[in-house]
Amino acid sequence: MSHLEKLDNYFTNKRDEHLSELNEFLRIPSISSLSEHKHDMQTAAEWLQQSFKKAGLENITIDETAGHPVVYGDWLHAEGKPTILVYGHYDVQPVDPLNLWTSAPFEPEIRDNKLYARGASDDKGQVFMHIKAIEALMQEHGSLPVNVKFMIEGEEEIGSAHLEEYIHKNTEKLAADIIVISDTGMQGPGQPAVCYGLRGLTGVQIDVRGAKSDLHSGLYGGGVQNPIHALAEILASFRDQEGTIVVDGFYDNVRPLSSEEREAYQALDFDEDALAKEIGVSKLFGEKEFSYLEQTWARPTLEVNGIFGGFSGEGIKTVLPAEAGAKITCRLVPDQEPDEIVEKLKAHINKHSIPGVTVEVSEFDKGKPFITPFDHPAIQAAGRSYEKVYHVPTSYTRGGGSIPIVAAFDEILQLPVVLMGFGLASENFHAPNEHFHLENFDKGLRVIGDYYYEIAGFTKDELKK
Repeated sequence: MSHLEKLDNYFTNKRDEHLSELNEFLRIPSISSLSEHKHDMQTAAEWLQQSFKKAGLENITIDETAGHPVVYGDWLHAEGKPTILVYGHYDVQPVDPLNLWTSAPFEPEIRDNKLYARGASDDKGQVFMHIKAIEALMQEHGSLPVNVKFMIEGEEEIGSAHLEEYIHKNTEKLAADIIVISDTGMQGPGQPAVCYGLRGLTGVQIDVRGAKSDLHSGLYGGGVQNPIHALAEILASFRDQEGTIVVDGFYDNVRPLSSEEREAYQALDFDEDALAKEIGVSKLFGEKEFSYLEQTWARPTLEVNGIFGGFSGEGIKTVLPAEAGAKITCRLVPDQEPDEIVEKLKAHINKHSIPGVTVEVSEFDKGKPFITPFDHPAIQAAGRSYEKVYHVPTSYTRGGGSIPIVAAFDEILQLPVVLMGFGLASENFHAPNEHFHLENFDKGLRVIGDYYYEIAGFTKDELKK
C-alpha cells in the first residue's frame, strides 16, 4: 500500500474525530485585535500546544512576545533530510456585524458540506490540516520523511506586529530549508493553485492646507487657492488615461515577467469579460500591453483609496475649504523597494504642488514584495502533490495582495516560501458566514501528507534558492 493510500485510509477513518477537534479550536474566540479576548488568545495557544503534543511534535513551547504568543514545536529526527518550517496563525478577525451571521460565529456548524465558523478558512482550518497530516504520518509510520518545525502566531490579523522581532531573535531555532504556508486560496473549486509571489505595499497620506479656516466663496473665490483643486491637480498627475503611472522612476526596478510565466497565465484562459460583468463594470482598465492577470499579479499599482475635505452634506455650502486630503497606496512587485517608492512619490507630489497651499506627506506601514521562482523544486513539488489528489493540473499564480510577514521570512531567513492554500475566494473570510469547503479540507489533508514525501526526495542543496 502506498503512503498516499495509507493516508487516505487514516483520514477516512478519523474524519469525524478530526472535525470534532477542529470544532473545539474554532470555538475559541481568539480575536487578536480586541483586548477583552486576551485570555482567549492564551487559551488558543494552549490548545495548539496540546494538539502539537498529540500529533507527536517535540520541544513544544509557548513563546511570549510583546503581544500575543507564538506556539512552536518540532520533530527533527530525519537525519540528512530537508527541514520544513510550517507557518500559520491562530488569531481571527472580529465578527461584526453579528446579525448577518446565519449561525453563531464561534459555534461551528456544517451546512452543504461547508464548515461555518470564524477562522474555519482563515486560518485555523488550514493550520489544523498540517497538524493532522503530521499526526497521520506518525501514527502510520512512527516517523516523518522530513524534519518539521511549526511556528504558529497570534497576531497575523493585526499585522504580525511582533513577529519580525521574534524571527530575528530565533533565526537558529527557525532554521529550515523551505517555509510552507497554507493561508492562501485555490484558483477556484476543484482548481488547485500554488502561489509563488505576492505584491508588496506602501502608501502615503497627502494633506493640503490653504487658509487658516474655511472661507466664503463669494468673498474670496477666485482670489484664494482652493485646497481641493490643488489636491485634484496632484491626484490627476499620478497616472495617464490608460493607467500607466507617470511618477519619475516608478517602474525602474520592476522585474519583467518571463515568457514562461506569461504562457502559464494565458493557459489559465481567464475570462476578463465575465469578471467585468460579475463586478458590475462596463469595461476593465489598465496598461494595454498586459492582461488582467498580469496587471493584478505582476505589475505595480498606484491607487487613490480615499479623498476628504470640504462640505459633503445635503444641499450646498458655498465655502473654500481650509484643507483637503487623500490616502494613496501602491502595490509593489519584485525588486521594488517600499522606501524608494515613497521617496519618488514625495518628489512627484512636490513637483506637482501649486502655489497658495502647503502640502504635507505622511507615510503608512510598508511591506516588501515576495517571489520564489515558480520553477523552484519546492514549488513544483507542491503542484505534483495537488495533482495526485485533485487529478487536474495545478495552476501557478501570484497573489495581487500583500502579506508583509512573508517578505520578512524571505528576507530574514532567506528561504524559499511555498504558499499552498486550500481556501476559496468565496468563503467570506473576514466577513460574516466565513466557511471552509470540507471537500478541500479532506483533499488538503492528503495533499499536505504527500507533500512531505515529495520534499523528502530532494537534498538540502537542491532546495536552496
